[in-house]
Amino acid sequence: MKDDIIAGLDIGSTAVRLVIGQRISGPTGEELQIIGAVSSPTAGVSKGVVNSIEETTSSISACLEKAERIVGVPITNVWVGINDPNVKCERSRGVVAVSKSDGEISEADVNRAIEAARALAVPVNYEILHVMPIKFSVDNQNDIKDPIGMSGIRLEVEALIIQGLTTQTKNLTKAIFRTGLEIEDLVISPLAAAEAVLTPKQKELGVVLVNIGSSTTSLSVYEERNLLHTAVLPIGSEYITNDIALGLRCPINLAERIKLEYGNANPENFDKDEEVDVTRLVKEEDVNDDISLVSRKYIAEIIEARVEEIFDKIDKELKKIERSGMLPAGIVFTGAGSQLDGLIDVAKRQLRLPAVMGQSKNVSVVIDKVKTPEFLPALGLVIWGAHEYSGQIDNGFKRNIGDIFGKAKNIFQKIIPR
Repeated sequence: MKDDIIAGLDIGSTAVRLVIGQRISGPTGEELQIIGAVSSPTAGVSKGVVNSIEETTSSISACLEKAERIVGVPITNVWVGINDPNVKCERSRGVVAVSKSDGEISEADVNRAIEAARALAVPVNYEILHVMPIKFSVDNQNDIKDPIGMSGIRLEVEALIIQGLTTQTKNLTKAIFRTGLEIEDLVISPLAAAEAVLTPKQKELGVVLVNIGSSTTSLSVYEERNLLHTAVLPIGSEYITNDIALGLRCPINLAERIKLEYGNANPENFDKDEEVDVTRLVKEEDVNDDISLVSRKYIAEIIEARVEEIFDKIDKELKKIERSGMLPAGIVFTGAGSQLDGLIDVAKRQLRLPAVMGQSKNVSVVIDKVKTPEFLPALGLVIWGAHEYSGQIDNGFKRNIGDIFGKAKNIFQKIIPR
């Protein structure tokens, strides 16, 4: 049973979330069943970056113990999400000659082409995390999705190279190894979330997935089922809380409660004289403050300003790839910070795109907790792991994960304490 367990570990700035799945035999073949999901507070992580290995290790251990009590089996291996704002994207091409004498392209040829695309100048202190094939060319035929079995002399691949800061990767892996866990692979969080939320149709038409966390906002853009761009922005929902605390001159814990209970990103929904009584929240948070009545419109104006700033940064990322206002399937939101009322309306207005809240669509989930936006990245890691076990990817051809993604185990071996 232990070998059938797939666990996804999402380490955020405020919470560590672990989702556990199990591969079972179903009527249509092997299926993925979600058997547990837990979260615990995070310490030692800020803006997606580890700043204390000891505290991060303790946070992961607490979450792991809770998960093992729930599912009743030991968890030894995890798929880990990375949310580092230092992530970079770069396009690269790889060209190889077809090896077979009859000119038929094999999987080995595809892997060699992808390896050739990896051979680019990586900035100092960066390492390659993912190599995502976008399209292939065989001789003079372009825009090929799956070249295996075709005939030709020259095979070329265009790939998206995703790079992460080596020091941050090592710090994260070191914290995880100290808990006794083995790492299957590191996956950029917005890519993992897309596995749980986006449909093949959305990826085909053109869509951007936006994951709003507490201190980072990550996004991934797809078109024609290919990943076009990904980024992690160092701004999240805690900045909204900070603005409310400054605007209302109240403690940060009270500002967070006000945001959650009365927050709205669209001031147009309220009249100027509409007020709410926050006396109950003041008592529950046990703060020495004489604040009582607060204008709903004023709260919404504070929130709107910061939300517009986040969307402005997202739009700049879309402009980099010439997709601003040009994605028919629009924006799909995930993450705890995306649950603000009125957020969808502001997104539609500012980004000029359709906008919806993300839901788990690619796996059957009976645990209600896993369906919430904040658990979708961890759920996506489990789905990603299940896809790797079955050896399949979205564009339809089989691959060797070690060849394509450059599994991080070589790096891990260097940093495991001996």
